[in-house]
Amino acid sequence: MYGMRYVTLWTALPLVLAAALLTPPAWAGAPPPTPPSAPRPRVPALARAWPLGTRPPVLRGWQPPPTDYGSGHRGVDLAAPPGSPVRAVAPARVLFAGRVAGRGVVSLELRGTRLRTTYEPVRASVGVGDEVGAGEVVGTLEAGAHCGPAPCVHWGLLRGGTYLDPLSLLPPWLLNGGPSRLLPVPSAA
Repeated sequence: MYGMRYVTLWTALPLVLAAALLTPPAWAGAPPPTPPSAPRPRVPALARAWPLGTRPPVLRGWQPPPTDYGSGHRGVDLAAPPGSPVRAVAPARVLFAGRVAGRGVVSLELRGTRLRTTYEPVRASVGVGDEVGAGEVVGTLEAGAHCGPAPCVHWGLLRGGTYLDPLSLLPPWLLNGGPSRLLPVPSAA
């Protein structure tokens, strides 16, 4: 009887080992579901101007990355020819005006908020600490490779380290084409 148990154990051992090796460990499966993230805080629609003065074509919209370091598009690309004036969208203070990785960058802290906007590639006409008003020119658009062959300004928005959609700064009247205009009514005569 003892010999029979011994043989059965050695016969079963390869089957147990094979099952252990072929069964994925619990940590190798799909990651556990992540809890739903808290809704992003609303961005006040406090912009009073487009970065280029008038509404430009949006070449590429905001695409939030799935993770902090994931791929995405952390701003919007607005079509404009090099040399175009780039403007502050709201009253702000200049946090940075210089070159980063060979490109001109201007970063503004919007007055009364914890929001900051960035514009690139821009040759700055302002300096750190300058106060600017909505619509005031902060620099000119440089030729750059951000949008490939099409020239554009990349406009970003951050709250702390979180990127947000810069178009959310625009009130509906500015985002949807501008304010209503009264037109003359033809006379009935």
